[in-house]
Amino acid sequence: MKKGNLVLYKNQPALITDVQGDKFEITLESGTKKVREKDIVLLHDGECRSIKAALDAEVPDADFGEAADFFEGETPSFAELAELLWGTYTAEQSWKLWETLCASPYFICTSPAEPIGIRTQAEIERLNQKEAEKAQAEKLRQDFIAALRTCMQGKPFTENKELYTPFFQEIEALALGSSSASKILKDAKLEQTPEQAHDVLLKTGFWPIEKNPYPARFGHSLHSSKADIPEPVFPEAPLDLTAIPAYAIDNPGSTDPDDAVSFDGTHLWVHIANPADTIQADTQSDTDACARGATLYMPEGAARMLGEKAVDYFALGLKPISYALSFKLLLGTDGSIEEVSIHRTKLSVIRMTYEEADAQKDSPALAPLFAIAEKNRIRRENAGAVSIDFPEVFITLAEQDGTKRAQVQPVVHTEASAMIKEMMLLAGEAAARFAFQHNIPFQYVSQEAPELPNKLPSGLAGEYRKRRAMRPRSVGTIPSMHAALGLAMYGQVTSPLRRYGDLVSHRQLLNYIDGKPLTPAADLILKIAAGDVAGRACVSAERASRQHWTLVYLLQNPDWRGTAVVLEVMGKKAHVFIPSLGYEGDITLDTEPELNQELTVKVRRIRLAYLQASFEQVWAL
Repeated sequence: MKKGNLVLYKNQPALITDVQGDKFEITLESGTKKVREKDIVLLHDGECRSIKAALDAEVPDADFGEAADFFEGETPSFAELAELLWGTYTAEQSWKLWETLCASPYFICTSPAEPIGIRTQAEIERLNQKEAEKAQAEKLRQDFIAALRTCMQGKPFTENKELYTPFFQEIEALALGSSSASKILKDAKLEQTPEQAHDVLLKTGFWPIEKNPYPARFGHSLHSSKADIPEPVFPEAPLDLTAIPAYAIDNPGSTDPDDAVSFDGTHLWVHIANPADTIQADTQSDTDACARGATLYMPEGAARMLGEKAVDYFALGLKPISYALSFKLLLGTDGSIEEVSIHRTKLSVIRMTYEEADAQKDSPALAPLFAIAEKNRIRRENAGAVSIDFPEVFITLAEQDGTKRAQVQPVVHTEASAMIKEMMLLAGEAAARFAFQHNIPFQYVSQEAPELPNKLPSGLAGEYRKRRAMRPRSVGTIPSMHAALGLAMYGQVTSPLRRYGDLVSHRQLLNYIDGKPLTPAADLILKIAAGDVAGRACVSAERASRQHWTLVYLLQNPDWRGTAVVLEVMGKKAHVFIPSLGYEGDITLDTEPELNQELTVKVRRIRLAYLQASFEQVWAL
């Protein structure tokens, strides 16, 4: 090979422009580079004028079938076959000739230096069939892309969706988070984002508006864990507290009661479900719980961290006798914790709704619990606790004509729910104090004090300012102030059926009680951190799911009207909160509003795939 020869380099034409010993300088369409002889194959031993001339060369038509018949059963060289087909040919034409031969179904071409195989008629027919199928598939793909682009410009998607199912499934994978890209969307010149994919699926009608992609997108199953849980391990000699009524007080719809409270005349008892004695570290059920981080609660239902069987095994009050890990607290006159002990217990649990407990709050059984809770609330507030009071809603779904219809209802805050909240905070504080006093490596939750303005607005605008000032929580093995709760130290231990960190904390406390080796702080924090990451994703999935169903509710009720409260003023633009929906957003007004001003609003536009809704003011007639 010499200067001026046209060669093949990685299946692309190249011109030898210089030779230096055993190294060749070649020029490709993309530029110049140096190679060795073994890297290139000669296409023509004549001189080629330029790489451009080779790329632009024209090749006359030829009868490939006749040439295949002529060489039947033989393996001609590239030069022999080219000579038969085209007679003499120039160096400039050699690349196009080789490219044409490679594309022909008659010949098997591996390299210009290797003999060329001749396919049989049957092989040619199979190859032609494949090419026809490929061409048909590509046409189908291009037809889909064209229909998709038309649809995204506002025209209905009228094509047969079943015909395009594989393409929709590719887009669906991106919308659900199981894929990070979509070539279909790329070729349609659309963004390759989960939101865009979701929008496409909605506008084409492949997904109904009710389809909720967020659990999957955040890496959570819509179904409860299927990991096997062994039969419960109950203590041989639990502390028998069946003579003291324990009350599991919750929402009417609660299906997994995991806490109860009682007062024996001297001590407050907070009883927590005890799966930690049964579910050991690094077992299948523990690993699955860590990967989930928490139970996922959605309007569609609950996907339980420990599976449905765990509720039957460990929940409190579903059977005549329940077994718990119980925190025994001796409280001071101001409600502060003076002594803590932890016990495995045997209980007789009475289940009660918040409303039922409110009706009996002055009874001899419940009055002491309400009194203790009030003392604790005052104690925390005196220590700087910050409470934020925003109206809340809950969303339920009902089947109607085969469609899930969303309903948005206000959360009714009761005195009993506030009481139970204080009891759980006392348990969390007690666990942290117990761990600290006994040098137990433990999960402590802390939060720095918020920087509140000197003067807060009244009403919801003030609550909004407080919420914006809150600092993120921290999880570590060194106790620190939880300023928002007004507690010197705090740990989460009240939901081991629903939060992985609580399950890990229970195991550590049980190991101490039993005199077993404790998990070192470094290993403990790694374990908790893994569950915490998954738990935060779970919270994100829940939040996005609630927003999704709120917007679905508005789409299903196009005549909706409601009241919005101004939280923040930015000229004629306001950030508002709609209590009946639990929804926040911005609105542009004709005049500058006042904080806490109430506006009657209606929906202006909803972008469901982007979890966005805009509103406009409605003027009374």
